This record gives sequence, structure tokens and C-alpha cells, in this order.
Amino acid sequence: MNDWSVLGPELLSALGETLYMVSVTLVLAGFLGMLVGVGLYVTRRGNILENRAVHEGLNLVVNFVRPIPFIILLAALGPLTQQVVGTRLGPNAAIFAMTIGAMFAVARIVEQNLMSVDPGVVEAARSMGVSRGRIITTVILPEALGPLVLGYTFLVIGITDMSAMAGAIGAGGLGDFALRLGYQRFNDEVTWAAVAVIVVLVQLVQLVGNRLARRILRR
Repeated sequence: MNDWSVLGPELLSALGETLYMVSVTLVLAGFLGMLVGVGLYVTRRGNILENRAVHEGLNLVVNFVRPIPFIILLAALGPLTQQVVGTRLGPNAAIFAMTIGAMFAVARIVEQNLMSVDPGVVEAARSMGVSRGRIITTVILPEALGPLVLGYTFLVIGITDMSAMAGAIGAGGLGDFALRLGYQRFNDEVTWAAVAVIVVLVQLVQLVGNRLARRILRR
């Protein structure tokens, strides 16, 4: 029989750690990935900042990092994480690896969504003498805002999954709670409690993201 007067606070603490890792990673990876994604888009052939060398360089880096399974990336980044964060364990170490892993997924999501923008809208802005920087910030990004919101919603779910895997190497959070107090002790009730919390969290994020995207697309 599980004593939830003890396990309950631990579950809440694990949820707090997961929310911390996911939110900080979302901000960092979302911003950095946006920069890389926009860079990939605007430097494509025929685009406003066409630059083959830059585009192929960014494309190479994204294609190199994206296929690496996150649990392997966590281990591979261990020495760099130690140098930057000062430790390989805990939420902050996980955030560093999660940011690197997620930012390149974000970059591809951003690039693909920006490619759906009508080129005629961009050409119209260029013909009116709008600067390239303003075209990016006032034309391209707003035009793709709805799909981008859906893409970032998917990203939150992916980052939540990353945080659970990071629990396997001492990052804390719901993944650590499920593995340490559930799986390793053959305690299915604890494991499924963590699963339930993650499912509810993901459903809430998906609901908010879908509603926000619908509002933007109806404008």
C-alpha cells in the first residue's frame, strides 16, 4: 500500500521540476530555434537574403543534430554540460542539453511554416521599399503566426518528453519520479500516477495551443 502523504509531495515537487525544465527550455530553444529557422528560410535560393553558403551551413548543422536520439545526445553533451553548467546532474544540466536538442527541431518547424507564406505578399512588401528586416518581422512572421503556434505547441509536448528522458540521468522531474519510485521498485501505481500527470499536462498544452491558433487563423 502506497503512502501518498509521503509520495504526494514528491510528485508535486517532481511536477514543479518538470514545469521548470520545460518552460525554460521552451523560451531558450524557442528563441534560438526561431533565429536558425528564419535564417534557413531567408537564405534559401530566391529569398530576400539568399546566401547559399549560409543556408547549406545551417542546413548541415540542423541535419546533423536532429537525428541523434535525445538520450544519446544527453550523454554526448556531458563534458560540454559540465563545462557550461558546472554539473551533469539536475534540472539545469538537463535544460542545457534539452535546449540544444530542441532548438534544431524548432528551426525546422519554423522554416517549414515560413515556406507556406505567400511569396506574393513578400514581393509586394519589397516593391514598396520595405526593408528586409521589417519584411521578416512585420510580414513573414505574422503571416505564419497561426501555424507557428501549432508548431510550438507540438514543441512543448516534445520538450516534456525530453524532460522525462532526462530523469533517467538524474535530472529530476516526473521522469525521475516514475523511474526511481515506480519502475525500479516495481510499483505500478506510482508509475501510472506520473503517466497520468504527464498526460493531463500535455492535453492542457494541446488545448491551449489549438484554441490560440484557431483565434489567430480566424483574423
